[in-house]
Amino acid sequence: MKTMTKFALLAAAAIATPALAQTLPPPVIIIVDMDRVIGDSAAGKQAAGELKTRNDAIQARVASLRTQFGSEQETLQKSAPAQTATPAVIAAFQAKVNDFQKRQQTAEADLQKRGNDFQASRQYVVKQINDAATPVITAVMLERGATIVLPEGATLQHSKSIDVTADVLGRLDKALPRVSTTAPVAPTK
Repeated sequence: MKTMTKFALLAAAAIATPALAQTLPPPVIIIVDMDRVIGDSAAGKQAAGELKTRNDAIQARVASLRTQFGSEQETLQKSAPAQTATPAVIAAFQAKVNDFQKRQQTAEADLQKRGNDFQASRQYVVKQINDAATPVITAVMLERGATIVLPEGATLQHSKSIDVTADVLGRLDKALPRVSTTAPVAPTK
């Protein structure tokens, strides 16, 4: 008898649960194009200009080093001693080669560090914009009565009426006109 009562209660609960779920209002969805928010915001444009200048400097340094090391390598190849050269001449040439390789490795390490710093700066810019955009998006969501915010890239198609990117951009430009393009130094271990 107790088992029958439990079964009847479970069946009633199972029937009542879908009825409760059906009473929820339909979701209200808004779309935000975060690529546009990052790229077209005042802070994003300001940062893009600064980052472009920094990237151009890195590329100029790469080109300069290629030219410098290319001509040095050519000179070294032309000045290589014959196999019949004295051990002192061969040792002097090997010292030049070692110096060249050491300077080349130092330059490569410097370029790697500059590249890593540049990537860290880009990521920091995106983080600052995302952090500032979150409360703006939340405010727009509440004003529109939205229950879901989707990134534009997650949709196949959507109506322009649910795209709030322009509204988010306008508010974000007031809240965050500039960002820092210098990433904070990571703590040392």
